[in-house]
Formats: sequence, structure tokens, C-alpha cells
Amino acid sequence: MGRVVVLGSLNIDLVTHVERHPRPGETVLADGAVERYAGGKGGNQALAAAEAGAEVVFVGAVGDDEPGTAYLNRLRGRGIDVAAVRVVEGTPTGQAWIVVDGEGENSIVVIAGANAHVSGELPELGPGDVLLAQLEVPIPVVAKAARAAHGRGARVVINAAPYAALPHDVAALADPLVVNEHEAMQLADSDVVPSSLLVTFGGAGSSWDGVRHDGTPVEGDAVVDTTGAGDAFCGALAAALADGADRSEAVLRASDAGAEAVRHTGAQSDPAL
Repeated sequence: MGRVVVLGSLNIDLVTHVERHPRPGETVLADGAVERYAGGKGGNQALAAAEAGAEVVFVGAVGDDEPGTAYLNRLRGRGIDVAAVRVVEGTPTGQAWIVVDGEGENSIVVIAGANAHVSGELPELGPGDVLLAQLEVPIPVVAKAARAAHGRGARVVINAAPYAALPHDVAALADPLVVNEHEAMQLADSDVVPSSLLVTFGGAGSSWDGVRHDGTPVEGDAVVDTTGAGDAFCGALAAALADGADRSEAVLRASDAGAEAVRHTGAQSDPAL
């Protein structure tokens, strides 16, 4: 089994709940206090890959603050190699402000913090390994790492979220480039043409290069919080690919992980930090 090397963000998620999301210019009252969780697309996907059984190495950055120290200890405690995580002096660890409504749907504002200073220097990689990246760290860093990983024979998986246009050659290296249906529309409006595209549709399943795959059913009343479901999908997908699974098996494992993620509050299982 190859390793999963995750290049990405580490955020402190500050979560509150509302009955419904406000309209532009409207104020609504939150239901309860602000809760603090471990998050960031990189951290979420790394934990999901580890929970799926992969050996995980993390490449990222935190601030020299209490949340950053707590997050690194959390990752170490889950067996994730954090030797390549940079501690940035005088810079706070990234944050995400998350508002969840009564239906479990969320809106998120991300403050990059230390994530803007990720170097992208990778450990040794080779055939069988998988580089998993997202776009909450600078695009040039993702591009450099993707090219380097591909040059060493590793598989490159990129989750183009939050959506941003990738260099054409980097999008072509991804196998697959993973987007949700909204990001797929943005991709379609660009001139970027990936060579391998996996589109997720939440509970309705996914499509990898036009081949549809069913989602894992979740009863409506079991949905607690959709935050991080896509990240759980991507992390489990990378773990399955590193384990040698074919496309169908990898998507099945990823769908199961995504379905499980909506059953708890926060982007990670046992997410309190």
C-alpha cells in the first residue's frame, strides 16, 4: 500500500447554528454558543485518509499559537506524520467561520492565516504513493507540488475546492480532478480541460469521466451537518487509490465515508479541539 501525502490547509473551525441562513443585509440570531473544531480541507482529508487505513504524511503550515500546537498534537495522535508542517512565527493558524442552518446546510468564510505560507516541499514520493491537494493554499504551491509528485511517479489527486482555475498542465496531471456540481459548472465555464474528472453530487452519487456511481443512502433525519462530507470523500478516495483499488471500489469507499461524515457535527469525527 502506498502513502497518502496531503498538501493542504489546517484551520480552526468556529461553528454556530441558525434556524436559517440570512439573506443579504439581514441579521439572524445564532442558536447557542460558538463551538471550536479542527478543520481545514487539508486536515479534514488527511484525517479521513488515516481513518480509511492509509499511511498519511501532511504538508502544510500552522501559526505559532495555541490552536496550531493543539492541531499538530491532534494529527500526531492520529498517527499522521507532521514533520513537513511549517510553524510560522507571528502568524495565526488559519480559521473558518461556519454557519449551519436547521437543515444541516452550511456557509463558510475562510481566513487563510498560516496557510498562505505553505512551502509545498514534499517528502520522497514514488509509484504507489498519492499526492492529495486542495485549493485553500496558494495555487502556485499546489502546481509545483503536483508537477514534482507526477515527475516522481506518484499519482496526483486534486480537489479543486474552493474553486480556482488551475494551470492547464496541472489540471491534466490530476487523476482525478475532483469537483462538486457547483465547481463543475465553474470549470465548464473555463478553458481548463482535465484529463480525469470526478464530479460529486452529494447523496445522488458521483460521475468519473462520465461513468455514474451511486451514492451511499443517508436518511434525511440522520443528516446532522454536511460540513466536510466532500473532504471525507476525497480523503477516503485517496486512501483507496493508494491501496490499489480500482475506480469503482475507490468511489464506493469514498461515498461511504462521505455519508458517514454528515452524521456528526463538524468536518471531522470527534472534531473538538
